[in-house]
Amino acid sequence: MTMAATTNILICALGGEGGGVLAEWLVDTARAHGHSVQSTSIPGVAQRTGATTYYIEVHPQPDAALAGRRPVFSLSPVPGELDLIVSSELLETVRQLGNGMARAARTHVISSRSRTLTTAEKMQLGDGRASTATLMQVVRDHSREAQLLDMAELAQRSATLMSAVLFGAVAASGALPFEREAYRRTIRDAGTGVEASLRGFDAAYDAVIALRAGRAAPQDAPTAPAVASARPSAAPLSAMLAAFPPATHELIALGHARVLEYQDDAYARLYLERLQRVLAAERAGDPPASNGHATTRETARHLALWMAYDDIVRVAELKCRGARVARVRDEVKAGDADLVRLFDHFKPGVPEFAALLPRALADRLIRWDRRRVAQGRAPFALALKVPTHTLSGWLMLRSLAALKGLRVRGTRHAAEQSMIERWLVAVEFGAREHPALGRELAECGRLIKGYGATNDRGKENLLHVVDHLARVARFDDAAQRAGAIAAARQAALADDAGKALDQTLTRFGAPPRAVKEQPVRWVRQRPGGLRRDAG
Repeated sequence: MTMAATTNILICALGGEGGGVLAEWLVDTARAHGHSVQSTSIPGVAQRTGATTYYIEVHPQPDAALAGRRPVFSLSPVPGELDLIVSSELLETVRQLGNGMARAARTHVISSRSRTLTTAEKMQLGDGRASTATLMQVVRDHSREAQLLDMAELAQRSATLMSAVLFGAVAASGALPFEREAYRRTIRDAGTGVEASLRGFDAAYDAVIALRAGRAAPQDAPTAPAVASARPSAAPLSAMLAAFPPATHELIALGHARVLEYQDDAYARLYLERLQRVLAAERAGDPPASNGHATTRETARHLALWMAYDDIVRVAELKCRGARVARVRDEVKAGDADLVRLFDHFKPGVPEFAALLPRALADRLIRWDRRRVAQGRAPFALALKVPTHTLSGWLMLRSLAALKGLRVRGTRHAAEQSMIERWLVAVEFGAREHPALGRELAECGRLIKGYGATNDRGKENLLHVVDHLARVARFDDAAQRAGAIAAARQAALADDAGKALDQTLTRFGAPPRAVKEQPVRWVRQRPGGLRRDAG
């Protein structure tokens, strides 16, 4: 008589998701029904440099049916010998598949579609995110059966931890020979957060059962974003969109809503007027619209982001929104009777203050700060710790957020609009020359990102490409020029230091970027120590 093989389950959870509690629940459920079980775990380094994996082996028969024999368990999973993989994060699921843990003929995979971006993804200057669609296809290709659902959304909607959701997914998989109520009894016996845990368990259980039965909608179908403005504009948005081709409506509507919320209706109209110029140029260079109005669509995307640049007014407005306070309370799991103290830290410097001032005052302030730096002192910055939970702190932020009128009169607004126009003129020129050239120049808007020195560097890189590769450098045709601009954009996004961009520029006959002066600060040595004379 041979002993039946164990049921092998690998669970992947990020830090703080209650993975240890989940392992205990599964062990308790198996033991309550007289089954031998073993659980081991391997902790991750940190919350997103690695998940904590929990490996569980359960004998499918109760001990009473084994005639006194005892199963022998493994302490770690064996690649290709897993019956079930349950994971709370999609890229972590694919990482386990890449390690060979799944076997298409045996392994059932249940994974969340939600993503918690890795450090490597966040470090990229461009869009460093792994493709969700590609990751989902990898899961399907390397599993016997796969269900993909948004576990993070289920946990948030149920106001519970991920452990309860993962527990429901394991129960619904059918990997273990226990009824649904047996798992629910384990949660009730735990005695902590029972109602919330049961909600998360039931939500995941029902979702997985529906997916296995084929009753749910396709999980990789994109959801169309809702388009809504912060307040009504002077004219209905539908009437404004009528001047644009249908393929561009979604992006333009989103961009219009963003710019309208950022400033006012006049600023939103300026956004549409600029896009109409680009559309006219694209139609002149590509009458049959063979490029699918790609230039107008990409311009709509990046123009809205650039026009809604971050400044201290925008930051203050976002910080004092009621939705933000509600999100913070939800993140810390605060109840209705709990008090939450919220502090916001700011350190605005001279550039932030000068941005809202007229040219004459701004120049005087900047010259004063430069003299400080020349004397060996640090640039001026005002460190603030604002108690947003208090009336005084909230009023401080609201007062700052109310300075939108100063924004359009300040020096930064004028500088940003001037640079935007230089970019748009180049996009219009390129769109008339060749569809690919217009699209590549429009996509150069991706270089504008971040704040402070990162934002300044992105704008300098974009304008250098526009001023040299787009016009001055000689190419055989417009298509070749478009290829050079694409290469320069990719080089700028690949290398923060800019060396790759300079090499690409010189390769195509454009001058490298000018070397910028950097102040050198000499620090006085303490008495009694070695001293070097400044030369």
